[in-house]
Amino acid sequence: MNLDLNPQIRTYVDPRTCCQRYYTPRGRFLHVPPAGPRSDWASDFGEPWWKDQSYQVGLLSSKTRWIRIINTLTSQEQRLEVCSEETLEEIRQRYLRYNAHAHSYTWKHNGEVLDLNLTLEENNVLDEDVELEELRLDRDMFTPALLLYFSDDLTEG
Repeated sequence: MNLDLNPQIRTYVDPRTCCQRYYTPRGRFLHVPPAGPRSDWASDFGEPWWKDQSYQVGLLSSKTRWIRIINTLTSQEQRLEVCSEETLEEIRQRYLRYNAHAHSYTWKHNGEVLDLNLTLEENNVLDEDVELEELRLDRDMFTPALLLYFSDDLTEG
């Protein structure tokens, strides 16, 4: 996981002035300085908002992917977009909105019981998006399926 803990706005060299500037193709926004020197722009605001940790709402995933979760008891299927860094426990927590008894199920892929403390890749649920793209195959047709088998373990009442 490659996270930039010191985020910056993209910059470029202005071909007219040969000066480095912030790349803002849709216009300036808060705390971005104007193009040239100006006396009416105050630069004494302290840290720019994009470096302020209080505005951070999450982490950027290195890759997202789609999975299918199939309840073998009811044959219901849910598609979820998940982050490659998410553990199966985190995925199960998000799946609870579709099945409040998800804790009463054994999670499997290709006949193997999945370790909920590991990510999909660590559980050998491979992300084949790149290979499917090279083969020009529709990745929606080859979305990996996680099968849920009801195990009456009485964890839910």
